[in-house]
Amino acid sequence: MKTTTSLLLLGLFFLAPVHAQKANALRTGDLVAICGDSITEQKLYSLDMADYFLLCQPAANLQAMQFGWGGETAGGFLKRMSNDVLPFKPTVATTCYGMNDGGYRAVDDAIVAGYRQNMQAIVKTFKDGGVRLIVVGGPGAVDSTTFKRPNTTPQVYNETLAALSRTASEVAAANGAAFADVHGAMMDAMTKAKAKYGDSYPLGGTDGVHPGNNGHLVMAYAFLKALGCTGDIGTFTVDLKSGKATALGGHKILSASNGIVEIESTQYPFCFNGDPASPAATTGVLEFVPFNQDLNRLMLVVKNAPAEKLKVTWGTESREFSAKQLEAGINLAAEFLKNPFSEPFARAEAAIRQQQEFETPAIKGLVTALPRWQTMLPGDAEVIRQLRDDVTKLSADFRKASRAAVVPVKHTLKIEAI
Repeated sequence: MKTTTSLLLLGLFFLAPVHAQKANALRTGDLVAICGDSITEQKLYSLDMADYFLLCQPAANLQAMQFGWGGETAGGFLKRMSNDVLPFKPTVATTCYGMNDGGYRAVDDAIVAGYRQNMQAIVKTFKDGGVRLIVVGGPGAVDSTTFKRPNTTPQVYNETLAALSRTASEVAAANGAAFADVHGAMMDAMTKAKAKYGDSYPLGGTDGVHPGNNGHLVMAYAFLKALGCTGDIGTFTVDLKSGKATALGGHKILSASNGIVEIESTQYPFCFNGDPASPAATTGVLEFVPFNQDLNRLMLVVKNAPAEKLKVTWGTESREFSAKQLEAGINLAAEFLKNPFSEPFARAEAAIRQQQEFETPAIKGLVTALPRWQTMLPGDAEVIRQLRDDVTKLSADFRKASRAAVVPVKHTLKIEAI
């Protein structure tokens, strides 16, 4: 009986769809539970966040899991969070609910009251479950062009989402949690992006609700800021007169001579890709959200330049700067979107994506069903417990593989007078 039950449950699983130490910031060894509806289940902003945790390393040995569930409301998550999320023992949690809670119609008092009650209960349940840092994210925004619903307009529904975002902010403030203004960030970026690329450029996705990579990067920005990430990736200081170079952060100078500096880095800048005019790219939206300025600073400072203009070559790319610019410091991550970290970043991201692809069916196809099967098959409690333990172990193994994919990168800076 136990063997048959185990095979049945495993069959259902595989058939399922597939450094800071401040109180309000990430800490060494944190496990971040990223929770939300189908937008979270897209595994895009959650992937950006996990990339940032592992590669940019705002604290050491960070881990993340995504718990997205399509169509979910705050009330739906409240019912499953004790079974689906808390057993993994997260120390940090983010939530992104409200898109479905608003009912795709004009806001009213009942919508706001229900959302407030459920969000307060979610925060309390996380606290009772030992979660130290909670970020209450407001809902995102619907696209002002592509969002189509029979009973509302983009303007009306964004007013509903704005009201729920204000409610999320109030819940966070009243309960000692942080708040991520996802709606405000998306509305601001959408207005600016459409002014440049035209109304046909969607920030809220082709269906108006589910963003592409562009909108998800904006969402990740809002959450990472709320988590207290400072954006200090590292600093390289090169003195062209003495020939010496120093490095701060997760970087080591291997050699420095005649303006050529060889470096080994274990801390990556966040990397971007794609055609800026495409919503599937992360490059085009950078102009409208201060991701690099606030979260992604890998600085180069050059002292005692022998000329007023210099050429900086990093990897295969070169750019010219004035001596004054270089003395003040340039952000390599912003100036060189294609850089020596681009390919290692993509390889590590592939491992992180594989981890998140496992998490969706593991939670939706198996973990959430275990209590029901335990009720139906009380004699097989040990088998069911073993299945939960197996998922926990597999999840940890995937996270370990993601961390192992972050390997040291050797790269060279060349600085020469023009």
